[in-house]
Amino acid sequence: MKTVTKLAVLLSLAAFAPFASAKSPEQAYLETCRKDPGVPVPVAVVSPSVGAGYVGLAVEIEFTVDTKGIPTELKVTSAADATLAGAIVDAVKQWRFTPAQVNGSAIATKVVLPIKIVDDSLSGSRYALK
Repeated sequence: MKTVTKLAVLLSLAAFAPFASAKSPEQAYLETCRKDPGVPVPVAVVSPSVGAGYVGLAVEIEFTVDTKGIPTELKVTSAADATLAGAIVDAVKQWRFTPAQVNGSAIATKVVLPIKIVDDSLSGSRYALK
């Protein structure tokens, strides 16, 4: 049985200065994610490569995290811009998860991921839960 989980991620576009903290924004995001057994937990994330002109735009994608933790069947369900949607799908294809568990066994789980591009000079972080 597939479970539907909604994860929210805010992504920013600003470059990080060389003197920024040793913790990457991706690592900071990973540390804040839910880690419930019934939810796929991201263990590796990749930021999309998009320009500053995409700040404020949003994309929602659906995918299945298979029993090996790989996102499959990615589908854009809502997008303000096709180029942005493609960049986000390309990035999420590279994400890896600890699969959801039921009774100690990994299960494939459907995920809905709304992503909004934000300017981290305003939010102070590249990733944040909504």
